[in-house]
Amino acid sequence: MNEFGRMFRVSIFGESHGPAVGVVICGCPAGLELSENDFKTDLERRQSGKVGTTSRKEEDRPLLRSGIFNGRTTGAPIAIEFENKNIDSSAYEEIKNTPRPGHADFVASQKAGGYNDYRGGGHFSGRLTVALVAAGVVAKKIIAPVKIEAKLIEVGGSTDIEKEVKSAVDEGDSVGGLIECRADNLPIGIGEPFFDSVESVISHSVFSIPAVKGIEFGVGFASAKMRGSECNDAIIDGRGKTATNNAGGVNGGITNGNGLVFRVVVKPTSSVAKTGKTVDMRTGNRTEINVRGRHDSCIALRAPVVVEAVAAISIADLMIIEQRIPKIWRE
Repeated sequence: MNEFGRMFRVSIFGESHGPAVGVVICGCPAGLELSENDFKTDLERRQSGKVGTTSRKEEDRPLLRSGIFNGRTTGAPIAIEFENKNIDSSAYEEIKNTPRPGHADFVASQKAGGYNDYRGGGHFSGRLTVALVAAGVVAKKIIAPVKIEAKLIEVGGSTDIEKEVKSAVDEGDSVGGLIECRADNLPIGIGEPFFDSVESVISHSVFSIPAVKGIEFGVGFASAKMRGSECNDAIIDGRGKTATNNAGGVNGGITNGNGLVFRVVVKPTSSVAKTGKTVDMRTGNRTEINVRGRHDSCIALRAPVVVEAVAAISIADLMIIEQRIPKIWRE
């Protein structure tokens, strides 16, 4: 249901207001150095605290439950758990019969026959992205020296990110954003044509991030307005280096040795202070809803590290399939 990958496989579990969330990773090579401290930087990047982010703040300490012995991975499944301690479900009891517009509340209830955990969005919550980030930390270590970096480049269509976020907060509303991600030092030849192209695999994982609504590689949608002679990347040496990178580092679904570049659209947070319109599921009548609780005004602020994580997971899987990850032998 929620497993991703063929050789490097990731499965996330838990609910927003349950006792814990976490991830199980299968296919990680044995001998990789891994400790709790390795997760610190990326987990802190995902946490709240900035203007426009939720007031809910969890410790996010990674509890390494299996697959690690004497500071090294063993080749067995790695289980990482994060406890949920800062929970307040009262706001969700009030609206459990009135699905929030833009959220998964309605479809979750219909899919589960009404047995879904509605508190904080349950299993559909962005809280579970902490598990993706943890898996991404492991993946980044596997694929080194491949380097992945994502950054927020626009909010609300503006590069003045702070101003747009503050405006949304002041209005009791939310705002979306655009994230750009780049992967460098990728070997040539990763990916397959058609269904397992680099774009296909990364897109699959990127859409596991709640609130993502679009993705483009290289110049992406702008290429629809270009001529072929303008869009083509001139090859300038025998290693495949190109004068431009309109293709985003991929030809025929396969990495070409140039930087892999893609951008991700993150929609505005659905939970806003303004009154919304919905239906009372008990009566079928239209009604209004006022959403309380703790929510980000701009989800995109905390999403770059999550985008990096899913990109790393995708690339790790493709590199292992391609046998580009050397075995680690004990000295």
